[in-house]
Amino acid sequence: MQAAASAPPALPVRSDCCYTSCYCEENVWKLCEYIRDQSPLPLEEFYAVFLSNEKRMDYHVILLHVCSGGQRSIYDLDTVLPFPCPCDLYIKEALRSDHNIPQDLRRKLRLVRADEFLRTFASDRSHMKDPDNKWKKTPPSYPCIQTPVIAFKAQETPIRVPHPLAWLSSFAMLQKGHRHGVPMLLISV
Repeated sequence: MQAAASAPPALPVRSDCCYTSCYCEENVWKLCEYIRDQSPLPLEEFYAVFLSNEKRMDYHVILLHVCSGGQRSIYDLDTVLPFPCPCDLYIKEALRSDHNIPQDLRRKLRLVRADEFLRTFASDRSHMKDPDNKWKKTPPSYPCIQTPVIAFKAQETPIRVPHPLAWLSSFAMLQKGHRHGVPMLLISV
């Protein structure tokens, strides 16, 4: 009698993820692609989360998983925290409080459903080149991400992207409820 084949893992372990330093938006896109193509989990439970500020000085992208049972986890390939990391721990250890940060530098968040992110994100990586057209950081080895619908361009920081949810103030914790199909946020002041 043959042993039953085990189900594929819901998400790869960190060391098996497609990862390129300083290309967080592409890392999250690749993780969403893995979920869509290989995970038994529904893609609808995942969100790309863009973190930036009013001055658009920089941004970071992480992956949020909101399980149907209410558990919330963050997948961030650029942290030493667990992968996945319980949302409350990630907020406490990685995001921390905005209270000591000047108002115009405080984090803003945008959640984009993983299926929409896969369908609409593209990058020609030009934002990663200096004025002499040299790479600031070595690009991923795979071709640039191109999609039929290009709404999110990495060369335009995501703060410019029109979206019905707009940008939200930094959060203290994600609530279990949903509004308009997106996890509701508790807004910190």
